Order: sequence, then structure tokens, then C-alpha cells
Amino acid sequence: MFKKYQSYIYTLFLKNFLFITFIFFCLILIINFFEEIKFSEKNNIDIYYSLYLSVLNAPSLIFEIFPFIFLITVKAFYLNLNDRNEIDILNSNGISNLKIVFLLMLLSAIIGLFLLLFYYSFSSSLKSKYLDLKNRFSDSNEYLAVVKEDGLWVKEKIDDSVYFIHAEGFDKSSLKTITISEIDKYYDNKNNITAENANITSKNWYLENVYFIDSSGKKNYYKSLVYNSSFNGEIISKLFSNLNSLNIYELHALSNNYSKIGYSNTDIKIHLNRIYSMPIFYILMTLLGFIIINKLKIYKSRFFIITFGIFISVVVYYLNYFSGVLGNNGTLPIYLSVWTPLLILFLICNIGIIKINEN
Repeated sequence: MFKKYQSYIYTLFLKNFLFITFIFFCLILIINFFEEIKFSEKNNIDIYYSLYLSVLNAPSLIFEIFPFIFLITVKAFYLNLNDRNEIDILNSNGISNLKIVFLLMLLSAIIGLFLLLFYYSFSSSLKSKYLDLKNRFSDSNEYLAVVKEDGLWVKEKIDDSVYFIHAEGFDKSSLKTITISEIDKYYDNKNNITAENANITSKNWYLENVYFIDSSGKKNYYKSLVYNSSFNGEIISKLFSNLNSLNIYELHALSNNYSKIGYSNTDIKIHLNRIYSMPIFYILMTLLGFIIINKLKIYKSRFFIITFGIFISVVVYYLNYFSGVLGNNGTLPIYLSVWTPLLILFLICNIGIIKINEN
């Protein structure tokens, strides 16, 4: 059973957390709504779809900023206690600042595990519906790219023909062991092309060692052949690059499929490590927020406290961003690119908590 002061601390923190999350959800909803209006106007669809799309996309965007929501929550929590002099009351009854921050870290860990195990799957499912719906309304619905165990599959529509493309190997500049099947609008087979390699750096694909089979079954060999596509390798890679639309199981499956076709899975590994690190990130941001607000309590200006908190959030964001860039380009190992910023935060928080304990 929780003691009364523990229940009070947990309840107050949760109320602030839910309230601030709701505020950010509303802000994201409004901002995203105006972005979706542009999409609705461009594709001539009813405007109420803009709101629907915004609701589908908002949970995924909220997940990205949860670390900063924890930072702001702990500031609001401390200010609420301080306004009623409850910090002094708790301290005078033998409940130290160290004990308070320990309780907040414990609660942040529990919330973090819930967000990791349940909320992320929920938000990724909505993100997937969001992308599917946008693809259905946009012109890009004429093509599709997926990665499966047996390789890369691409569908594209050019004029009155539909092309199904399969490749056993793929990177941003080339395809290996390619089959291209062309069908007409009545789904009758027209031509089939097989090739050993294809350079796809541009939309004019240069195929090598090509066998061309027409609708009558006649087979011709060409040393090289140009296939005019709707996109290049970079565009293909972007078609399945939105990792926020996949749950953890799907991310692991996609990573394995990438490895089988020789495509780099670095982005997926970094994304997975970031997801796994989130509960620890939440704990550290809660601790950092408590340390900052505890040190700034001599300042009466809430504007200064809030501004300083935003500044810290920006610093932490760019620390994570640049570390991720170094991981993506191979300068840092994958695990270091994700966990180094957290290690730095841990060392900073460790120094701060020692100071709080001394007081």
C-alpha cells in the first residue's frame, strides 16, 4: 500500500503529465490540421479528412516529444508543490528531495514501460493507417514498394500499363536479379523482362544481360536495355522508410528482410535502439527537470524557468539528432550513437543529484 504522501506525489505528477500531454496533443492536432488542409486542397478531397488524418498522425508525433513532456511535467509538478509550500512541509516531515525525485523516477519508469509496450504499437498502427489513407488519395497510389524475405517488390503504373518489378538484391544505386512483368489495364500479360543487374541512380534504369519475352512468347537477348521508370533508387527507398508506422515486431522482421537482400538496416537498428532507450530517457529527463527546477527556485520568474527549460530541451534534441546523424553515416557505431547522449545526460544528472543530496 502506498503511503499518503506517495499517493499524493504520484497523483499530482500524473495529473500534470496527462494535462501537458493533452495540451501538446491539441497543439499538434491544430498544426497538423493546417498541413493536411493543403493536402486536401491539392488532391480535391473533403476537408473533414484533414481532421481525420491529423488525429491519426498525432499519437505518433506525440511519442517523439514524450521526453520533453516529462521534462515540462516535472517542472509543473515542482511549481505546484512550491506554490503551496508543500516542498518545505514534506522536507520538515523527513521526506527529502532525494526521496521525492526517486518516487518520480520510479513513476516515470512505469509510464515509460507502458508507452513502450502498448502506446508505441497503438501509435504505429494509426500511423500506418494514416500513410495508407494518404497514399489512397494521392497520385502516388499508382506505385508501391515493399521488402519481403524473397526480395524487393515494386508496382508502378505508366500510361495504360502496370509493371510488377521483383529484385533479389537492392541498394540505392542498383538492383540485382530483376524480373519486370508488364500487364495492360485488363490484366492481360504483355511483356516480361529478366536482367542480371540494373543501375537505378536515375529514372532511366540501365539493365544488363537482359532477356525480353513478348506476349507471343518470343525471347530476345540484349546486352543492355533501358527501362523508363517513374522513380529511382532513392525514391524507392523512401517509400518504405517511415519506420514509425511499424511496431517492434514488424521492425525486426523488416531488418531481417533488409539483411537478406543486402540492403543496409542501420536506420532500423538505430530506430529500435531509440525505442528501447525511451524509458531510460524519460527517467533521465524527469531527473534533469527536477534538478534544474530545484536549482532555479531562487528565481521567482516563471517565464525565465520555462524559457530555460525550453533551451535545455532544444540542447538535448540536437544532441540526440547529431549523434543519430553520426550513427547513420557510420562515424559512430549504432549503439554508441543512441546511448552516448543518454550516458552524457546520466553523468550530468549524477552530479546534480549529488548536489541535491548535499542540500
